[in-house]
Amino acid sequence: MGIRVGICGTGAFADNFIPLFKAHPQVEQVILADLDPIKLAEKAHRFDIKDTLPSLDALCASDVDAIAIITQHHLHGPQAVQALRSGKDVYSAVPAAITVDEMRALVQAVQETGRIYMIGETSYYYPCTIYCRERFRRGDFGHVVYGEAEYYHDYSHGLYEVMQWRHGKDWERYAGSPPMFYPTHSVSMIVSVTGAHATHVCGMGFVDRHPDNLYAREDNVWKNPFSNETMLCRMSDGSMARFNEFRRIGHPGTVGMSLYGTEGSYEEQVGGQMWVTKDRAACIDLRAELACEGRPASEGLMRHVTSADGTHLEASRVHPVERLPKEFVGLPNGHNGSHQFLVHDFVTACVTRVHPPNNVWQAARYLLPGLIAHESAMQGGKLLEVPDFGDPPAGSE
Repeated sequence: MGIRVGICGTGAFADNFIPLFKAHPQVEQVILADLDPIKLAEKAHRFDIKDTLPSLDALCASDVDAIAIITQHHLHGPQAVQALRSGKDVYSAVPAAITVDEMRALVQAVQETGRIYMIGETSYYYPCTIYCRERFRRGDFGHVVYGEAEYYHDYSHGLYEVMQWRHGKDWERYAGSPPMFYPTHSVSMIVSVTGAHATHVCGMGFVDRHPDNLYAREDNVWKNPFSNETMLCRMSDGSMARFNEFRRIGHPGTVGMSLYGTEGSYEEQVGGQMWVTKDRAACIDLRAELACEGRPASEGLMRHVTSADGTHLEASRVHPVERLPKEFVGLPNGHNGSHQFLVHDFVTACVTRVHPPNNVWQAARYLLPGLIAHESAMQGGKLLEVPDFGDPPAGSE
């Protein structure tokens, strides 16, 4: 017996996930919902989905078991709470929320309803994150001393078009949002490896100087002057971490991390990924092992492949493709091999009633440091305490 999944929001990003939910062997029905009837009809035709609904309200009133929210960023928190309190399990695209109060309401909704919530954080499944989690589990890092991660995405790399599509004629007023309101791609890399979370943060920002004036304009709804923000964190395990979220940067773009321990370290720079140890006995080039070139479902060897030859597209050698449904072979994947794992882990959590790794408590630990760091930056870099909503229930992951 499978579950029924409603997908709320049928924009471009949803195109990556509709085929995967439809193909999953434990999903018996997919229903699409969107406020735009033309777009909804087009997507239903493209993906051969027979059932559609006009809104999230209609999905919440329907008999679906779970709702995947793939809408605009600022809607995620309230929409997830609405869906949870209507008795549905929830998958949400990032970020989980945009305020501390929204995140608190989301955690409370999960606790009070007993429903499943999963944040769709892609970086959790990036090859470097998987590799470092396994090294950490084996104790190869020793005690972690310092970590750093960054999400570099210059505005010229598609963000103008995204904002114009999302906000229409008023897009310029909304375009200058604080970079640290979208911190989960970078923060999740360190937090999901070590299990530690930020307890205090110091944030600093770069006042934007671009001639388009998106951040400095007086009618910026966010009242935010910073196009680039950095935070330094005190972590719960005694280590330190630095995170960068940059939107004006002379860089091709990356989501990356480095992590340093007393015994071993993972270091990542443009064009290189290395494992090193202090005794100089190990200096391992990881570029081939972590490359997302596709992985045959039936063997552990890497090769260049096409979607027709039995391949989990974009998977690396470290991705555990053996636990993915065979129905996913040859289907679209993305964000360094993460999409197929996101869908499979959410569906599995709904079926087993066991919280997924990227549960609501982890979502809070991915998001809240960034929100507080922006407050700190607006106060000139004042050290501020990060609220924490605790761990998931014991044995629930």
